[in-house]
Amino acid sequence: MTKELFVKDIMAKPTTIAKSAKITEALDKMLAEGIDPLIALNNNSVVGTVSREAIAEKLGSKQNTAIAPAAIHVASVVKEDFTSVYPDESVNVLVPLLQQYKLVVVYDSEHHLIGQVTAIDLLRKYPYTGSLRDALDKAVTIEADERVVHLRRRMLDDAVSRFVVTENNKLTGIVTETDVAVAMRKFREAVKDQHQDHQIRNLLVKDIMSAPLLSLDIGAGYQSVVDLMVKKNISTVPVLDKGKLAGLVTRRSLVRAL
Repeated sequence: MTKELFVKDIMAKPTTIAKSAKITEALDKMLAEGIDPLIALNNNSVVGTVSREAIAEKLGSKQNTAIAPAAIHVASVVKEDFTSVYPDESVNVLVPLLQQYKLVVVYDSEHHLIGQVTAIDLLRKYPYTGSLRDALDKAVTIEADERVVHLRRRMLDDAVSRFVVTENNKLTGIVTETDVAVAMRKFREAVKDQHQDHQIRNLLVKDIMSAPLLSLDIGAGYQSVVDLMVKKNISTVPVLDKGKLAGLVTRRSLVRAL
């Protein structure tokens, strides 16, 4: 690196949510500010994080069908999935940390919360000299006409958080935990609990997926991927090689390749 960077050079303002807030408020904030996860606070102290994936799991659980989404508190989905650094530490310490955690909290010398760093904050300023092949994750596909209940089961059983959607052998979109969280909230707010078990079986992947599919060629540069992620506020980009799906590049897979 030509100039040494420190955590304070790349950290962002912390995006927080009270532990007592509703998960609908948390989801709205994540979508509006393009952040995942949020830092959860209790009496101004960091107690963990709340993610879109955790909200999707909560809203998709049969145990919560009788509870309105706006009545579920952030406290029920908080996870202690974060670590911390100080602003004057070298930016290099963030690489292994963000390979393990989605978010790094920044404290000052008096342990006050002053910032946060996510993968995209690091990727904007940290140089990467490899190719997209070095950062590829396996791409898993699902048919557009598959039921969302089956999608949810595959997400849980196979620990897969995003699928490329296909229809008639063509790539048509992508579906992630964000799409599931948003869809389950809308569904739960629109359908009375006694009808949910039946009607949710009519909800198909194509009804909730993000489309059209935004993809890049395997020969695209690192900066092109980061720019697309920032511009479109997305965390995953399918990569094509001679027109065929070669894999996925995510913010975290790029960090792992650093």
